[in-house]
Amino acid sequence: MKTFIIIGAVNAFLAVALGAFGAHGLEGRLAPKYLEIWKTGVHYQMFHAAGLLIIGILAGKVQAGSLFTTAGWLMLAGIVLFSGSLYVLSLTKISVLGAITPLGGVAFLAAWVLITVGAAKYL
Repeated sequence: MKTFIIIGAVNAFLAVALGAFGAHGLEGRLAPKYLEIWKTGVHYQMFHAAGLLIIGILAGKVQAGSLFTTAGWLMLAGIVLFSGSLYVLSLTKISVLGAITPLGGVAFLAAWVLITVGAAKYL
């Protein structure tokens, strides 16, 4: 499905841009602890942007499209919740946002499980 290829490519672009912003724009402005949190958000966003690209390819090739489609939406939700909460936490230092991050992690895990099931059944 080209939707997930586009979403994956946009998220990869954003991960590179946010990584550069963190390295050059936030260095010296954030404590090292918060820069590390920012980097974690960037890394997970990039890993899952690649996952979205893979989902886009798989969803268009197999009859298990709905499994892969659900995985794609979960992966996008994971990026927003996991990486997004880490970005906001880094900039605002509002620690309660850390409670949102695990929800994104659960979405990531569920997406990978669906990819595994879809691959086992249909590839």
